[in-house]
Amino acid sequence: MKNKMAYFQKVALFPLSFIYGIIVWIRNMLFDLNILPSKEYDIPIISVGNLTAGGTGKTPHVEYLINLLTKNFVVATLSRGYKRKTKGFFLVHENSTASQVGDEPLQIKRKYKEVAVAVDAKRTRGIEKLQKLIPNLQVIILDDAYQHRYVKPGISILLVNYNRNIFDDTLLPSGRLREPASARDRADIIIVTKCPENIKPIELRLLEKKLIQYAYQKVFFTRTIYQPLSSVFFPEKSVIPVEELASQTNEIIVVTGIANNDEMVLYLQRFFTTVHVFQFPDHYHYSARDLHEIIELFGEIAEKKKCFLITTEKDATKIADFSSLEDEIKNAFYYLPIQIEFMENKQELFDTYIYNYVHNNRPDNILHKKEEKKKSELPFLYFEKPKNLS
Repeated sequence: MKNKMAYFQKVALFPLSFIYGIIVWIRNMLFDLNILPSKEYDIPIISVGNLTAGGTGKTPHVEYLINLLTKNFVVATLSRGYKRKTKGFFLVHENSTASQVGDEPLQIKRKYKEVAVAVDAKRTRGIEKLQKLIPNLQVIILDDAYQHRYVKPGISILLVNYNRNIFDDTLLPSGRLREPASARDRADIIIVTKCPENIKPIELRLLEKKLIQYAYQKVFFTRTIYQPLSSVFFPEKSVIPVEELASQTNEIIVVTGIANNDEMVLYLQRFFTTVHVFQFPDHYHYSARDLHEIIELFGEIAEKKKCFLITTEKDATKIADFSSLEDEIKNAFYYLPIQIEFMENKQELFDTYIYNYVHNNRPDNILHKKEEKKKSELPFLYFEKPKNLS
């Protein structure tokens, strides 16, 4: 019955998706014809985004890039700060709140204190403010910016969820696509995320062939790796493996405000017999009432046996604001961090491609400056293959 209702709802929304598709097509055509301008910058800019609304794993991939680049470069990240209650440009601090800057930027800042993290719905303004604030800045990572075409990135990374086929999906609002699958032609790199561990090489090759539209495009595959649990309220506490928690109880409560928590729940069900799930919308801002319902269930279970609460790292940035909770609850609340792992031993290939782009195009690179000078002396008809194509 539920599937039938969803089907009829999807069909009913098709006319709106058709109208939305026309708007998207016109907008993209205006950018393609340079009627709407795409601005380039003299600093390496890497864009990470998707075609699907939520659920592709942008944040762990952005964090992977940060880990890769901060070893040798001065890095900043810029996003719009989805569902924040502030406007304009905002530089994220460790003591910022999710309502000020958004949950994902706050997660990144608290994890990478040395990285400048900023939010601004107008990315051109955000980039220019970051360059003024950090004169020695060498690379900017744009988070969730595939549709933000006012900026022309040096490398555009498109994330595609393995479990949600973009070729079978439909445009918003009947489906989850922000743009049609053909919009992948703007990507330099396509990463298929959340792949199963036991996927066959032939399946990867077929998917790769289907995704690639141009010879210069590169396709990589990643899978999710769950890390040991960390305390939501006591970050100084040591991390704890899920197995250790499972040795203390067989019943947990999972609290999530993400696009899709199926993978996380399935993972935890491997360790715990009973998993109670409180599922909220993506980027959800929790209320005291929400926490009250969760705590009530916790109290019922805790009267009989030990119980733990597990959430996502993104949700932890908001739940941690409820500092008045009882110590019993605080001590039982953990979040489950995730990392990504490149499949088929392609990590080094990806790393080298990204590193070389940033190294060769950073503002303080002498060769880069010479190349810019050389181009400025050429006639106005000068045409160059994009720097990110190799």
